[in-house]
Amino acid sequence: MTGEESAQGGSGLPPQLAELVEDFADVGPKDRLQMLLEMSRELPPLPQRYADAADTMEQVHECQSPLFLAVEVTDAAEDPARPVHLFFSAPPEAPTTRGFASIMHVGLDGEPAAEVLAVPDDFYTALGLGAAVSPLRLRGMSAMLARIKNQVRTATTA
Repeated sequence: MTGEESAQGGSGLPPQLAELVEDFADVGPKDRLQMLLEMSRELPPLPQRYADAADTMEQVHECQSPLFLAVEVTDAAEDPARPVHLFFSAPPEAPTTRGFASIMHVGLDGEPAAEVLAVPDDFYTALGLGAAVSPLRLRGMSAMLARIKNQVRTATTA
């Protein structure tokens, strides 16, 4: 096991995200959907600076429901690990979208930029949600991760 694998729990995922993937993998398809819906209620509210999501955040058009996200990366002078902070806006009547956003928040918020960028683009397949939600919804989750990575890359190369 390499040092990076050790730091990421051997799965190529940051520890919190790896734990979520294990939690989803440990239950059946119906329970996975229930876990996703429970996570939708755990998405933190937006800070005031993002109150007007449409003007201050990036929309993920691939999501079936309106989802906006913002990524902040700590300046290298403050913290060389460059922790990433994620913010999401999704309507309460879109529990699947909110659940996906919550998975991203729990699994990636506060992680170093390098670890966020190293998350496999298809990690969400390991959640086993393919039997519980449509491929179109899974495409939205993939797009969320792609947007997060793009914003992290932009912030770390600027």
